Amino acid sequence: MLFTLVAFIIALGLLITFHELGHYWVARRCGVRVLRFSIGFGRVLFRRTDRQGTEWALSAIPLGGYVKMLDEPQRADASDASEAFNRQPVARRFAIVAAGPVANLLLAAVLYAILNLVGTQEPAAVLAAPPSGTPAAAAGIQAGDRIVGVNGTSVRSWGEARWELLDSLTSGGSIALRVEDEAGVGRDHTLVVEALAIEPDSADLMKEAGLALATPRPMVREIVAGGAAQLAGLQPGDVILAAGPLYEPSAAEFVEFVQGRANEPVSLTVLRSETPVTVELVPQEQVDASGQKVGRIGVMLGADFPMVNVRYGPVESVSRGVARTIDTVWFSLKMMGRMITGDVSVRNISGPVTIADYAGQTARIGLAAYIGFLALISVSIGVLNLLPIPMLDGGHLMYYIIEMLRGKPLPDAWLETGQRVGLGLLAALMGLAFFNDFTRLFS
Repeated sequence: MLFTLVAFIIALGLLITFHELGHYWVARRCGVRVLRFSIGFGRVLFRRTDRQGTEWALSAIPLGGYVKMLDEPQRADASDASEAFNRQPVARRFAIVAAGPVANLLLAAVLYAILNLVGTQEPAAVLAAPPSGTPAAAAGIQAGDRIVGVNGTSVRSWGEARWELLDSLTSGGSIALRVEDEAGVGRDHTLVVEALAIEPDSADLMKEAGLALATPRPMVREIVAGGAAQLAGLQPGDVILAAGPLYEPSAAEFVEFVQGRANEPVSLTVLRSETPVTVELVPQEQVDASGQKVGRIGVMLGADFPMVNVRYGPVESVSRGVARTIDTVWFSLKMMGRMITGDVSVRNISGPVTIADYAGQTARIGLAAYIGFLALISVSIGVLNLLPIPMLDGGHLMYYIIEMLRGKPLPDAWLETGQRVGLGLLAALMGLAFFNDFTRLFS
């Protein structure tokens, strides 16, 4: 719980800081005086005033922030008017407000580029046999096929394939798949799918289409001293090809087979250094947690699955980072639109509880997964703040666009009414997010 909370606070604090830095940097470039740059709430842990007169403050709980700029009522004399935010031309005010969400989108692009440049280990997109009646089966996909292209875009891993397929699976239509069989021979297939609903508790979209990773073969990770496996000569890295009458069993099938043969001779065929080796052993009888007598051979199993290092050069890493950010923005907007039309359930809206849970899960998986999570949430914060809702950056941008068209600002009465409407919309949105969070938590 503490680990999840720390991961969540670090993530949100970092993303909010970049958001406010965007406002600050552009405001300073536009000649606007920034009075205060504050991150978090609660007890102030750090406070400093720089030579430009900006007070920098960091509070104990970094879950919010703001940049306070000089406005005309706050000026000491008329000479300060040129540095007041509200006295700037509308184009400058537009740029200052837009800089926050844009900073989040730029941060996401940078994080995605870093992941592409450093490289990540991911499962290869090797497929299991598609169930009959699924679009993949109808298209002729076979067990062992490896996805190498989706709609003309090359993919290297299962993660990249899932991302390229996500929009097509939710929208429906034809999907052009390029696959290679185990011999490396390429084939082209066309999947015809219906639009699939995105629900928090619905089945995986890839499985619905008949696309699933091939079942990995069990591999010996560790040997228990004195166990049947050590006595028989099994070694770490051995891949289980056969156990008695079972050929290429899954890990669950292998464990069940061994547990049912206590004190009985068992013949195993393992792959060692690309060479099949036959091993004879006798599972030792032990008592499990439920009091049942089972056979054990004294190994810790892992998964033998083809992995690929997804890594790109500097230029391609940047271009792919930008493209991934743009695709995520577009997909987010499409899903929002489908929520409005009722095609996507509003139960997909998540609040801080779900976000904190994902922060903890990705941080436990590893740094690469956590960075990917940060990039995704940074895009979400950027898109959310660009929505034309008063109280958000997008609401202010909407006012400025209207001001450009009218040639003068909106009346104060309109702005006050918009603030009330925006506050109500945000309260309703947060209420729905918390409701969805606690529904998932207790259901």
